Amino acid sequence: MTTPGSAPRTPTPVDAVADRHVRRIAALDPLGATAMGLPGFDHLMTDLSPEGHAARADADRATLRELDGLTPADDVDRVTLAAMRERLGLAVELYEAGEPLASLNNIASPVQELRDVFDIMPTGTVEAWENVAARLGALPDAVEGYVASLTEAARRGRVAPLRQVREAMAQARELAGPDSFFTALVGGKEAAAVLDESAACSLVRKELEHGATAAREAYGRLTAFLETELAPRAPHADAAGRERYALFSRQFLGAAVDLDETYAWGLEELDRVVAEQTAVAREIAGPGATVEDAVAALDADPRYQLHGTDALRAWMQETADRAIEDLDGVHFDITGPVRTIECMIAPTQTGGIYYTPPSDDFSRPGRMWWSVPPEVTRFSTWRERTTVYHEGVPGHHLQCAEAVVARDTLNSWRRLACWVSGHGEGWALYAERLMDDLGYLDDPGDRLGMLDAQRMRAARVVFDIGVHLGLPAPERWGGGTWDADKAWPFLKANVNMAEGFVRFEYNRYLGWPGQAPSYKVGQRLWEQVRDDARAAAAARGEAFDAKAFHARALALGSVGLDVLREALADAPAARG
Repeated sequence: MTTPGSAPRTPTPVDAVADRHVRRIAALDPLGATAMGLPGFDHLMTDLSPEGHAARADADRATLRELDGLTPADDVDRVTLAAMRERLGLAVELYEAGEPLASLNNIASPVQELRDVFDIMPTGTVEAWENVAARLGALPDAVEGYVASLTEAARRGRVAPLRQVREAMAQARELAGPDSFFTALVGGKEAAAVLDESAACSLVRKELEHGATAAREAYGRLTAFLETELAPRAPHADAAGRERYALFSRQFLGAAVDLDETYAWGLEELDRVVAEQTAVAREIAGPGATVEDAVAALDADPRYQLHGTDALRAWMQETADRAIEDLDGVHFDITGPVRTIECMIAPTQTGGIYYTPPSDDFSRPGRMWWSVPPEVTRFSTWRERTTVYHEGVPGHHLQCAEAVVARDTLNSWRRLACWVSGHGEGWALYAERLMDDLGYLDDPGDRLGMLDAQRMRAARVVFDIGVHLGLPAPERWGGGTWDADKAWPFLKANVNMAEGFVRFEYNRYLGWPGQAPSYKVGQRLWEQVRDDARAAAAARGEAFDAKAFHARALALGSVGLDVLREALADAPAARG
């Protein structure tokens, strides 16, 4: 692997296939192209019909055939071949199982994706708003294609659980209503700041208004379909079952894990984190204090309080910028454009916090978004300092933006297209613990916040695997077999957030099997890889260089965790 500061690497035949695949999928999935920040696709829409899914699966198969027989020229090629074969091969497996056709849940399905893409589209020029108008105008066809896919999946006997159909229906109904996001998008300040009173701009405004109306109407038709056609055919059971769950787990981890062992580890990890939390709670609130006592004390302490979203955004930005300044050159080498992150209040109001990576040319910087519910006006920094490190540096921003900037080493598929949840979310949780190790969470309140997040992630390993596989529940959590009803009080007991947020997360875990555990299981696998490298260094009588190990790991980009382990096994660059 080429290391930072070395000469640019000469592209290979493997790179050529990878770059060609990116061009193929960008044309077949313009929404994905926008997410990658590739120019030239923002006016287009992804075909969500069965034919569209088939075309993308054919592209994956074609690329896999092109990779067959290629000889790797170096370590970069070896990782590319392993990663592409794993990712594209799994995508074909999922397609052949009919999973993309049936995609429907409360957080990560076309119901949300068709709306969310507009958050990351450029809006600073008249041409950019022309693209927005064109994509809005194409949205009805995308919805019709999506309906056709859901219908075909239902014909094959694959329908999302009724709980997810109802959640999606509520979201679609809101997007179809008079206060729709689409109405606000075309009539908001951003459009007004760019589109003047000229005849050309007046035409664009009309196209935007027409597109917003068409988008609302399309979501209205989707709502009616979900209510009258899909809901009556939806199963009441939430569990995915072992066979499907194993496939989803591989999708999100890029690794095959023993699910029963992982469930047992999740229970142990939850107990360990709770014990650690209790010890910190007694530092905060005195001997014998509970975690609840410490939370109450912290929430009442004005030192940890912010009022209003302006104060929240400013604090996020200050905290993120300070982390970059402190860590650069000491624990990481943070290159030019990666030093910039924008902290944003999201246009949605669901309560989520998330990161979007920079565009290919960094004209769109990496961004940390906070989606604030309208009733929430007070924020506690003790809960969220660790979140800023998770989404920013050394978490997602460092990980994603360093891959995007690595043009001298990585092909476009490695830099832009490959994302494995267990790798990315596992690194972000690993980064939270790292910041604790480095002293950035020495304040007991901030440390309790980090442990609060770790507790939630451990609890959802238990929840997700337990419910979807129907495993035995411990007696302290009700005994018997895990199901959705039993999991609700368990989740409330272990997630210290408002009930509305907990309910959203509960529905998310039930409707997106395998994704939620990828955070904590990914962290576990990252720590195992690091510990293996440390042990190998000790066996050689050498000191372990954490900075070199992290540089080597991040230079790989996002890959499956089995590929990560193999790529970093006793790697010379990890020795420092």
